Amino acid sequence: MADNNIVVMHERQMNKVKTASKVGGVAGKVLTYLFLTIMALIILFPFYWMIISSLKTLDEYRMSVPTFWPRVVMFSNYAEAFTVGKLGRLFLNTVIVGLVSTLLSLVITVISAFAFARLEFKGKNILFAGLLATMMIPGELFTITNYGTVTSLGWKNTYTVLIVPFLVSVFYIYLLRQNFLQIPNELYLAAKVDGTSDIKYLWKVMIPLALPTLISITILKMTGAWNSYIWPRLVANDGVHSLITNGLRNAFTETTGDVNYPVQMAAVALVSAPLFIVFIFLRKYIMKGVSRSGIKG
Repeated sequence: MADNNIVVMHERQMNKVKTASKVGGVAGKVLTYLFLTIMALIILFPFYWMIISSLKTLDEYRMSVPTFWPRVVMFSNYAEAFTVGKLGRLFLNTVIVGLVSTLLSLVITVISAFAFARLEFKGKNILFAGLLATMMIPGELFTITNYGTVTSLGWKNTYTVLIVPFLVSVFYIYLLRQNFLQIPNELYLAAKVDGTSDIKYLWKVMIPLALPTLISITILKMTGAWNSYIWPRLVANDGVHSLITNGLRNAFTETTGDVNYPVQMAAVALVSAPLFIVFIFLRKYIMKGVSRSGIKG
């Protein structure tokens, strides 16, 4: 009987431990999801406020007590924003600069990363270390020197000044080089034995294997061109070559000096929409490309 009582007590204690463990696990999950929900609401609230502000009238927007849903939904603000802000021209300029700069940057990045990953030449490691060292220099210093250079060359208020100065990205070269280093060198040696040229090997073997990283670089470069503000405002603020971020700055200021904020918010929403779409549908490629590029050094 004593042994049976001991067994029963032990089973009860084990059941209590299991129950406590289950309760603790459930509580942990509840707290985790609660925290994530709160953080998501905090992050999404500014975007929600942008959308509802773009649908309000100017009088409602200026009310001392803000409303969390427009009393009168003004979809006409979006049509007005497109025409008043000349978004068609701004979109075209941004797409031209983004596509051309991305394509040229990809060519430079792929060739440079291949050279540092596979080719052997004197001073390769020192040169690569020097490139990495430039990443520690503040971007403002590059802006000052680049501005003096493009001014002396007469490139101001042209597409060239928006494309050429930032074609080379040391970070993208480093990212792709790390991905290329993960490809077995035996493939390269075997290709050289078969008489394959470096360019053919790069095109047929390395680029397909590194495609996720190249997609990530393409997305990041296009996003950077889309969001660029300071440099275009310094060198191409003539209205003809303005990018979309600069065009929105003063496009909705009325003759009295007041700003039509609902229409401006509608323009911001239109400009932000492509970036949201890109992130939603291509976020897995960004994460996959970045995660595959930092394993082997």
